[in-house]
Amino acid sequence: MKLSSFDFDLPPERIAQAPVSPRDSSRLLVVRRADGTLEDRTFRDLPGLLQAGDLLALNDSRVVPARIYGRRATGGRVELLFVGREPGGARQALVRTNGSLRPGERLELEGSVAVTLLERPHQDAVWRVQPDGDLDGALERAGHTPLPPYIQRADTEEDRERYQAVYAREPGSAAAPTAGLHFTERLLAELEAAGIGRAALTLHVGYGTFQPVQTERVEEHRMHAESFEVSEAAAAAIRERKGKLVAVGTTSARVLESLAAGGGMRAARGRTDLYLYPGRPFHAVEALLTNFHLPRSSLFLLVCAFAGRERMLEAYRHAIDAQYRFYSYGDAMLIL
Repeated sequence: MKLSSFDFDLPPERIAQAPVSPRDSSRLLVVRRADGTLEDRTFRDLPGLLQAGDLLALNDSRVVPARIYGRRATGGRVELLFVGREPGGARQALVRTNGSLRPGERLELEGSVAVTLLERPHQDAVWRVQPDGDLDGALERAGHTPLPPYIQRADTEEDRERYQAVYAREPGSAAAPTAGLHFTERLLAELEAAGIGRAALTLHVGYGTFQPVQTERVEEHRMHAESFEVSEAAAAAIRERKGKLVAVGTTSARVLESLAAGGGMRAARGRTDLYLYPGRPFHAVEALLTNFHLPRSSLFLLVCAFAGRERMLEAYRHAIDAQYRFYSYGDAMLIL
């Protein structure tokens, strides 16, 4: 398959630059796979769109203030976005600066911490770096909420809370699992009262999730691995549910399908580089709640794998015409 087959035109004004308030006032496009019908709803309608016994699988990873600035030995400005951890203390980071970087270079960062560049193993944008000092503390003191580049404004103090799901608990993500941003505590209580369960799993969003697809042949793309964890309590809730398994977000879908590929719904901890694109079957997820994604991205390929390319392109055309808000702070889609 050609990557160009998963392209679409999006007017810039459809890209959300800020969240709506309250969270559950976001719009919700309901897509029914059985007959392709589309229905315009509001996110707070979700309890009435699901059934008692259905179970929501939520990614409870919490976004850390992973973007930080600093200086090179030459005095040049540098920006780092930390996207992953490695055993032994090394970190993975996207590094932006003027000029070329070299292994062994030391960067002095805000928050009284430094890092040394180790290597760029995949010849892409990700460097392995070694911190010198309390990097986590420096990020809390001086780091910035890692808003995506299509949000064309500086991050604010409000983003530290709004670029998180209300149920986010486990720090570690460099970007929000955005399908969860629409939930409120009130809506979660309504879902529970309606007999709709939930199970928390964790996938720390790193470079694998937002890594651009740069191969024209879809099948040749390779995902960077990301860390995940599923507790025994969550696995049991998934196994024992009475209704549909609803993945809240593409990250949750990848964890669930990784479990299915590895022998079933059981407690697990590890890393996944699972890449879902049209032609790759789903074995666990029965419904998908997700935001609207960038064209030609692995996230858009995933939703096309779940619901069909033509159906998704039609749904996106409808969303554009109906003035839905796109991307991280935008509206949502429920694929049933």
